Amino acid sequence: MSNRLRLGWKASAEQFGPRELLDFAIQAEQAGFDSVWVSDHFQPWRHTDGHAPFSMAWMAALGERTQRVLIGTSVLTPTFRYHPAVVAHAFATLGSLYPGRIALGVGTGESMNEVPVIGIEWPDQREGFRRLSEAVELIQKLWD
Repeated sequence: MSNRLRLGWKASAEQFGPRELLDFAIQAEQAGFDSVWVSDHFQPWRHTDGHAPFSMAWMAALGERTQRVLIGTSVLTPTFRYHPAVVAHAFATLGSLYPGRIALGVGTGESMNEVPVIGIEWPDQREGFRRLSEAVELIQKLWD
């Protein structure tokens, strides 16, 4: 890893539709950005004109249209909507298609995005972190 400054671009999935967002991400690579990061939400955080593209499908489209940018999630929650084995499988496939260009950014999620859609009871912070830790451990084991 070099000591040069690396710049990333945050693909605002809530603000732009998937096609327009893809075009902006391609322009980000052309402008010299080193990475593109996309969020993963079920629904937009806007009351009107919002979007929430499926991050893994969008990342594959970006991989096909770019040559060098690192493509990652900021962030994906591998505990409620996705089984960790599905996340491991999807990101292994993306990594095979775009070697050295895929990053999985994970987090515990937030109730605002998950609860209204899937109707779960939101765990406290300690339980959420425990679930995330267990999911990451499983993903790492499957990759190994």
